[in-house]
Amino acid sequence: MQNIEQLSLEPATDLFTQLENPHLLRRFGYVNGQWVNSPDGVSIAVSDPADNSLLGEVSRLSAAQSSDAVDDADQAFREWSAKLPQERSILLQRWYALLLDNKEDLARIMTREQGKPLSEARGEIDYAASFIEFYAEEAKRPNIESITSHLPDAEMEVWREPMGVAALITPWNFPSAMITRKAAAALAAGCTVLVHPSQETPYSALALAELADQAGFPAGVFNVLPGNAPEIVAPWMDDPRVRIVSFTGSTDIGRLMYRQGADTIKRLILELGGHAPFIVFADADLDHAIEQAIAAKFATTGQDCLGANRIFVERPVYDRFCEGFARRTAALTVGPGLEDPDIGPLMHERAVAKQEAQVADALKHGARLLTGGKRHSAGKLFYEPTILADVPADAAIFSEETFGPVAAIAPFDSEAEVIERANDTEYGLIAYVHTQDPRRIYRASRALQFGMVAVNRTKVTGYPIPFGGIKQSGLGREGARYGLEAFTEIKFVCRDWR
Repeated sequence: MQNIEQLSLEPATDLFTQLENPHLLRRFGYVNGQWVNSPDGVSIAVSDPADNSLLGEVSRLSAAQSSDAVDDADQAFREWSAKLPQERSILLQRWYALLLDNKEDLARIMTREQGKPLSEARGEIDYAASFIEFYAEEAKRPNIESITSHLPDAEMEVWREPMGVAALITPWNFPSAMITRKAAAALAAGCTVLVHPSQETPYSALALAELADQAGFPAGVFNVLPGNAPEIVAPWMDDPRVRIVSFTGSTDIGRLMYRQGADTIKRLILELGGHAPFIVFADADLDHAIEQAIAAKFATTGQDCLGANRIFVERPVYDRFCEGFARRTAALTVGPGLEDPDIGPLMHERAVAKQEAQVADALKHGARLLTGGKRHSAGKLFYEPTILADVPADAAIFSEETFGPVAAIAPFDSEAEVIERANDTEYGLIAYVHTQDPRRIYRASRALQFGMVAVNRTKVTGYPIPFGGIKQSGLGREGARYGLEAFTEIKFVCRDWR
């Protein structure tokens, strides 16, 4: 065990030497309280998207190890679920404190492997920690609910019990927060968890495992398995002991997991794609709407399922909005995340190619290029913040999620028209509305077919809100009490005292 403990530390790369706590940089998986290498030594290379330099290598665990991890988590579930909620709460509180104590190192790891600006990475660590703190308290909230009996001499209760082993599959764009939002809720409910992070960003996940270990979580309760997704996830989808799967990622993969979960009737929480409309009515505070559009479009370099993909502006203020939005966009800074710019690199070449393809297609269909429109000189994976105006409905960017720093704008003439156009998508995660008319706010909030509606603001997410979408943007909710309840089963108990 001591050998593995030492080997799991990353060799002296530049990232390793930049950390105050180098123990956070782990290269092995974390299973049943131990750092485990792949049986054949196969690894995954992790690169910095800012310059494509090699950060290090992380073990690529096998399907057999993934299956064994279910055994460990299932065994640990028996003791973990039997703990008093207060005991689980204490461990979560320790984990929360450790995240904040190591915030700067965690942010630096994230920026180097994901590329986001350092201030955004710091913000994500705060965001990630907030879910742990919230669910540390919520762990003590679920109570037995009494039911007024409809039968003579019967006493009735409803219990909430933890489901069992929970599999959590998380993306690269929020490599810490997407883990804690799921895991803290599952752990608070009494479930044990198996985490599979994206191959692009495993270091952030393994750092969370190191801190969970320091917090004192029992072996098998919190496990992180890096590797190839089909190899790691397939055993979980086939195993009936994995009762619930929470996945954040593309709608295509979500559909696949929906099918794979059918044989064992798993509960699925799916947080999938988004194609958010951003609607600006003529009576809106235009300067405020422009600033909020910048935030809604370019946070995380546009690599966000909440990103404003389709910007609709009422015709009387259309030209003013386009001019102000383009001017503000052109002033955004671009560079490596450690320099803390407004815009960092995209995650991989496929993402850059998609920006190029969508821009070319929009221009071909008659859109106007207001600013940007090509790769940035900062490096191979950088793309200029780009504004397209007069984008027609048949352009690909109006039907496909962009996931990058390209904004598409089109005018509209009536409330009914823009609501219809906004709803004309298979997605339904979030919609943004800017208007000062309270009646219109109510009508639009009712009519928009999205799981979340943000009115006159962009920032809406956080631990107390039920995050999630409708239609093909997913199933279920994360955050709030709903996030914890998702990891529980309802048991009805009827007693006769005779």
